[in-house]
Amino acid sequence: MQIRLLSILMMGVLLTGTVIAETPEERDARMAWWREARFGMFVHWGLYSGLAGTWKEKAVGTRGGMEWIQNSVGADTWDYAREAVPRFRPAPEFADAWAQLAREAGCKYVVVTSKHHEGFCLFDSSVTNYDAYDLFGRDLLGEIVEAVRAEELRIGFYHSVIDWHHPQYDYDLADQLPHPLHGRPSPNGPRDHEIYLDYLHHQAEEIMSKYGPIDVIWWDYSKEGNEGAFWRADELMSMVRRKNPEVISNNRLYHIPHIERDDSVGRLYDWKPEQGDFTTPEQTVPSTGVPGVDWEVCMTMNTTWGYSEHDTAWKAPETLLQTLIDIVSKGGNFLLNIGPKADGSIPPESVEAMRYLGRWMRVNGEAIYGTTASPFERPEWGRCTQKGDRLYLHLFEAPADGKLILPLALNEVESASVLASGAVLEVRAIDGGVEVSLPESLPSPIPVVVLNRRAE
Repeated sequence: MQIRLLSILMMGVLLTGTVIAETPEERDARMAWWREARFGMFVHWGLYSGLAGTWKEKAVGTRGGMEWIQNSVGADTWDYAREAVPRFRPAPEFADAWAQLAREAGCKYVVVTSKHHEGFCLFDSSVTNYDAYDLFGRDLLGEIVEAVRAEELRIGFYHSVIDWHHPQYDYDLADQLPHPLHGRPSPNGPRDHEIYLDYLHHQAEEIMSKYGPIDVIWWDYSKEGNEGAFWRADELMSMVRRKNPEVISNNRLYHIPHIERDDSVGRLYDWKPEQGDFTTPEQTVPSTGVPGVDWEVCMTMNTTWGYSEHDTAWKAPETLLQTLIDIVSKGGNFLLNIGPKADGSIPPESVEAMRYLGRWMRVNGEAIYGTTASPFERPEWGRCTQKGDRLYLHLFEAPADGKLILPLALNEVESASVLASGAVLEVRAIDGGVEVSLPESLPSPIPVVVLNRRAE
């Protein structure tokens, strides 16, 4: 349910260092596929995947992000590379399995890490040898893009502005951001932030040029004092828009609020259109949507983004399905992460969950794709999405008496039916609304009832 309206009269699109007005209609056209999609697959994969949560034969932990393992153990880049590089051995055709699973799950787009904080690049970069081509003789990012497009899915890149490998990344200047050597002197002497920025911009231009058109650029991340101008962000986004005019960008290049574990709705209220096309609540679902704000919840299936052999806190597939529906019922997108192993194989728990979601989506996808937020408050029995003159009632738990009570007038409802079976349901007027009578048996899991509303 969305509770307030933001009026967006004009959006700024950065091109060649200037701000060019984009009308609401033009922005809507650019955002249309993303709003229609509602469900995407996130992939965190890098050298950390081979370490799998273990550092020098010891488990680093059983919970939390193991893509941060270099920072967690305080390893300099050379010690880290000695441990991690030999363990990262991508199998042939791993990317095909990823893309096929995304399609099977009902995802409409895939966002993959081109470079995470560790600094290792999945693409062939001309300005470093710390990349997949120089170390393994393969353009892994290119393989992924090709496989994703073969499944007719959209492609996006997660790209970190943080870099724990580059010798000129000034971690003292970037004091609000994590670094394995924080509090320790630079092993190579004074660092030059501008040299690192040239490197960051060059690599961003490489990935924006080699694989286009790119549908999403997912920056990570900034903090107050180390945001926006700290990365020469306007110049960076000018290049991105020039190379990919239709690209959709998140807001983490310019700003990222504090993560609110209980309710991430603050991220929606803090969003500013000049900072990105959408905002990114992480690991939690906002209590409400906000009209005029595009948002996407990114979430892990256990507690880590990068693969860990020690993390067994897997979310149940049923929970993930309810989470997808909850997010969409509030007007958001769901970007669900898989953390492949060093060879690119996907943990069986992730495969099971994605296939579970896919089975439901094949029957009920019209109640997700292209829908908008519920027109009324969250009901006790589940959630509601809407599209045109249709309301989709998602039953997390059917009422014991088999009656759905809705705050609608009878003359607003033309008919009601079960989406999976087409079974027609009785609708009658009661005090304060309408009552829909459910059949004795309903499809499982999470049946959907469709209400067709009368044309005005």
